[in-house]
Amino acid sequence: MSDVTERIWRRLPTGSREALIDGLSQSELQSALLDVSRARAAKVTPARVMQRWRQDRFVQLSTVDPRQLVKTQTMLWDRLPDKFAGVELSPLTPLGTCSAIATVDQNKVVTTNRGTEVASDPTNELAIEAAVRRKAGLARVDLATCQRVVRAQAVDAPGMFAHFELFALVSSTRDTGSGRAEAEMLLDHLGFWAEVLGDRAELTFTTLAPTAVRERIDDTVRPELKVDFVEDPERTKGSNYYAGIALGIGQAGAELGDGGFTRWTADLLGDAKERCLISCVSTERLTALNAA
Repeated sequence: MSDVTERIWRRLPTGSREALIDGLSQSELQSALLDVSRARAAKVTPARVMQRWRQDRFVQLSTVDPRQLVKTQTMLWDRLPDKFAGVELSPLTPLGTCSAIATVDQNKVVTTNRGTEVASDPTNELAIEAAVRRKAGLARVDLATCQRVVRAQAVDAPGMFAHFELFALVSSTRDTGSGRAEAEMLLDHLGFWAEVLGDRAELTFTTLAPTAVRERIDDTVRPELKVDFVEDPERTKGSNYYAGIALGIGQAGAELGDGGFTRWTADLLGDAKERCLISCVSTERLTALNAA
């Protein structure tokens, strides 16, 4: 715990933290927190709301023109292969979605009082839905969504906001050996991004751990792609996030997003043979590039 958190708990009766974590059921804790929120909200004045509207980074307006953003969204959906099922996700997801599936610290997520958290990464949610559909008997699941997400960590950089929109793909299937299933998913994801980004597409990969997929990149993936697929051996970002191969997605020198293989559906289904590939780009960055 941080020093601030420790000071807060010391101000409360002994055992308060344990009681809130383990001593109450989810419904009891929810009722208690809602009661506190209701009482605090009753003290908020219109002037305070106006002040928070101006100062709170979580509610600041996006600087992108929504008319141009819709054009980007339409272009992405129009070019998406039919095999990808479009999914409209809820802005909320179960509490612990990111920390349990992607091992992301809960402090980076906006948590609600109702046992949920504000969506912070659509690929996490798509992986859950993919696991549900795989368990229902589908041999392979390919999902896509476009979602505005919120992330709690402060980023002190120009043009970075607490909320932004991502267009995401997730595919899941069972291992067929020698990296063949992974190569098929890579071709579907990379082929889509290459089609969307055109001649200025910059697609890269990094081998984070030994995998048969590396051989399939040379003999299967690269020959089928219409753009270069360049190896980036210096990348370290996502080394604890992705399993085996990580992807970079950019255009004309600008980073738009990334992706890679994860263990998410394998963990969700308790089956080490499950394979899951995710990829996504920022629609706002793509919109800005197209407008330049």
